[in-house]
Amino acid sequence: MHLPNLEEARKRTDKKVEEKTVEYQYPKAFLNKKYFLRTYGCQMNMHDSEEIKKYLELLGFVETTTLEESDLVVLNTCAIRENAHEKVFGYLGRCKHLKREKPDLIIAIGGCMSQEEGVANEIKEKHPYVDIVFGTHNISDLPKMLLEKKEKQTIEVYSIEGDVYEQIEYKRDSNITAWVNIMYGCDKFCTYCIVPYTRGKQRSRKLEPIVKEVEELKQKGYKEVTLLGQNVNAYGKDLEEGYDFKDLLERVAKTGIERIRFVTSHPWDFTDEMIEVIAKYDNIMPYIHLPLQSGSDRILKLMGRRYTKEEYLTLFHKIKEKIPSVSVTTDIIVGFPNETEEDFLETLDVVNTCQFDSAFTFIYSPREGTPASRIKDNVTIEEKEERLQRLNALVNTYSLKKNKVLEGKIVPVLVLGENEKDKTKVYGYTDTMKLINISNGKDCIGQIVPVKITEAKSFSLDGELVSEGEEIYG
Repeated sequence: MHLPNLEEARKRTDKKVEEKTVEYQYPKAFLNKKYFLRTYGCQMNMHDSEEIKKYLELLGFVETTTLEESDLVVLNTCAIRENAHEKVFGYLGRCKHLKREKPDLIIAIGGCMSQEEGVANEIKEKHPYVDIVFGTHNISDLPKMLLEKKEKQTIEVYSIEGDVYEQIEYKRDSNITAWVNIMYGCDKFCTYCIVPYTRGKQRSRKLEPIVKEVEELKQKGYKEVTLLGQNVNAYGKDLEEGYDFKDLLERVAKTGIERIRFVTSHPWDFTDEMIEVIAKYDNIMPYIHLPLQSGSDRILKLMGRRYTKEEYLTLFHKIKEKIPSVSVTTDIIVGFPNETEEDFLETLDVVNTCQFDSAFTFIYSPREGTPASRIKDNVTIEEKEERLQRLNALVNTYSLKKNKVLEGKIVPVLVLGENEKDKTKVYGYTDTMKLINISNGKDCIGQIVPVKITEAKSFSLDGELVSEGEEIYG
C-alpha cells in the first residue's frame, strides 16, 4: 500500500467524487454464526462500526459481546496516537490464542490503522493468522471479502479517497440518539494529524439526503442526532451547490427533531453566520467542541492550525456573547516539538481566560507519515507528563466550578439508560452535554425530562426528577 506524502495528498481530490447508493443483496452464508466487534477511537469509528454491524448481520451473523464465543472477530482501529497501535496489537495476542483453539475463527482488522503506511505489510509479515485487512474507504467490500475468503490472507486497503455513499443502512447502537455522517475526510492537514492520510481529503454528502436521513430518524422516534465529520463546519466547501454548514444546520433544525449536536469544529471555519443559526434554534443544543490544541502562536503555526491565540479568543467570546448558556469544550496537546515552558504558559493563559467546561488533553506522540514526525521531538517525557498534570489540574478546577453553578438548578435531560455501575440509577445528558446520574428516572428512558441537580462533581452531576412545570435553568 502506498501512503501519499503531504503534497500528493493535497492534490488527490481534483477529480469529482462519485456518489453511490448501497444495494444490499447478500446470501445468508454465515447464518447464526457469531461476530465480536471491538471499536477503538473517535465517534467516526463508532459510526463506522454501526455500518460494519449491518453488513455482518445481512450475511447472517449475530453479535456477541464475548470474544470466546465468536466465529468472527473484527477490530475497527484508530491511528491518532501510538498507544492505539499498542492496544490493537496487544489485543491481537488474545485473538491469536483463541484461533489456536478455534482454527476456523476469522480475524479481520479495519479502520484507520489499516490505512497507515507499512501497517498492512506488518500484519502480513508478523500476524499471518489475521485473515482480512480492510480500510476506511472500502467498508462496503467487507461482505465480499468474507464470502470469498480463502486460505490466503486478504488485504484490500485503498489509499485514495472513497466514493460518497448514500442510503447506507446501520445497526445503530441506540434507538434514542444517532450519528449522522455529513462528510468524509479532512482538508486541514494539521502537521501532527494522520486523518487526511487515513480517511482522505474532504468529501461532503449532498444536503438533501442528510436532511432526509434526519427526518426518517425523527419518524422512528429518535430524540437526538449528532452531525458527524472530522471538521463539520467546513461542510460543503468541496461542493459546487453553494450551501455550507450554516445552511445544513438550519435545514436540520427545521425538521423539528428535538436535539441536534455536531462534532468536531475547526476554529478556522467557524463563521458568524453559523453562530447566529445555533443561537436562533432551540433544538440546536448549546454545546460546542472547539479544539484549541495550543495557546502559543508559535506552536499553532508549527501545528498548521491557521489561527492565532487572539483569533481563537475572539471567536470564543463571540460564541459566549451570542449563546450565553453555551458549554464549550476543547482539545489540547502538550509537549509538541519545540514547545517551551513559555509556550505552555500561553496555553494555560487561554484555559484561564476561557474556563472550558471540560477538555480532552493529550501528550504529543509523533505519527509516522505526518510532517510533525520529521521535527525533532525535543521535549522530554518528564516535561510532557509534568505539563499534562498541571494542565489537567487547572482544567478540572474549572470543570468543577462550571458544574457547581448548576447545583440546585433544574435542567432538561435526555435519559439514555441504566447506570452500569448502579442499576438503581439512570444516566443522561443535559442540553450542554454534561453527564448526569438520576436516582429516580427508570420510567423516563428515551424522554427529555426536567432534573434538579443535587450534587456537582468535576466529571458528572447527580440529580433527581422534578414535576413538569418547574422553571428550567438557562
